[in-house]
Amino acid sequence: MATLADVLPSVAASFGLDVPNPLGIAPNRDVVVLLIDGLGSELLARHADIAPTLTAHVTATLTAGFPATTATSLTSLALGAPCATHGIIGYSFALPGGGGPRLLNSLRWKLDSATGDDACEEFPPESVQPHRSRLEDLAAHGVEVHYVIPAYQYGSGLTRAAFRAPGTLHPAATLDELRAGILSVARHSDATKRVAYAYYPDLDANGHLYGPESPQWLAVLRNIDAFVGDLLTELPPTCTLLITGDHGMVQADTIIDLDTLPRLHADVRLIGGEARVRHVYLERPEALSDALATWTAELGSHASVVTREQALDDHWFGPTPPSAVIATRIGDLVAVAEGGTVLIRPALEPLESALVGHHGARTPAEQLVPLITA
Repeated sequence: MATLADVLPSVAASFGLDVPNPLGIAPNRDVVVLLIDGLGSELLARHADIAPTLTAHVTATLTAGFPATTATSLTSLALGAPCATHGIIGYSFALPGGGGPRLLNSLRWKLDSATGDDACEEFPPESVQPHRSRLEDLAAHGVEVHYVIPAYQYGSGLTRAAFRAPGTLHPAATLDELRAGILSVARHSDATKRVAYAYYPDLDANGHLYGPESPQWLAVLRNIDAFVGDLLTELPPTCTLLITGDHGMVQADTIIDLDTLPRLHADVRLIGGEARVRHVYLERPEALSDALATWTAELGSHASVVTREQALDDHWFGPTPPSAVIATRIGDLVAVAEGGTVLIRPALEPLESALVGHHGARTPAEQLVPLITA
């Protein structure tokens, strides 16, 4: 099955770069890649009546890659590579610091938590993720780069780490602004080639707050479908529109508060990740066997707990082995929630722990995203 990491290499190939085109994107003057945060294939298929335009234009199903979370998926999209290559291996993960390892919240680029201090000075995004993006390759090939995204994201730590290429910003926080920005990219009379990355967050936000398939979530999906229907009538034939998602979503039905289980914290230095995927970093290597037994026994059927080595042997983070630097970012143990279980930490993650919808794990509901082509 094709992956989210195949999208921009295929776009690059359509512009004439000498790279594979696994998705078969046809050449055109301009290409807009619109990422709808939280647009999962299974959710979309269950609500074809709400989103007939999106459903009618699905041309492929992609895997987001593990973990199925925004920071990882956006970087995989931008680089055309899985996280074993780019190193943004989760929502939060440990990096070596002067006083010992620190958690980097890669979505917000904050230290220790989503509300911690800015991490850009201690962990410069271009150093944490040093590889070239496909947008940089396109810019070097003479293609103009544009961003149709909320203004706060332009220049953010994650954007610097993932997309890297400078470009023209079209600030877009609403569907009306998204439409105006995309049309501004596509409506020009010269022969200049343009590529745009566009992003819309509200489906994901409503899924987190109210649950996927809640009335609020369905209302946003309906609005997105109407927006896309109108956009397709307005885009010139010189512009190809590609729409995809970064992950799907599941609703929590079993809540496990990790901080109420003291045995889980024996010999544990840090716990990163998010409620569906936890990275567990140990104080000492000798504790691995006992920690694995304890986490497996305590979580039982609610989570699969494996060592870093097993996760890498099974290629969870990508088909090729990571560098030694990236491998150490993965927890000594990786705990992946099963079913509708969430592994929360309310004291350190109060906002995340209160959410209704979650993603990150290996289920098809979280992993599969559509490729919608027009």
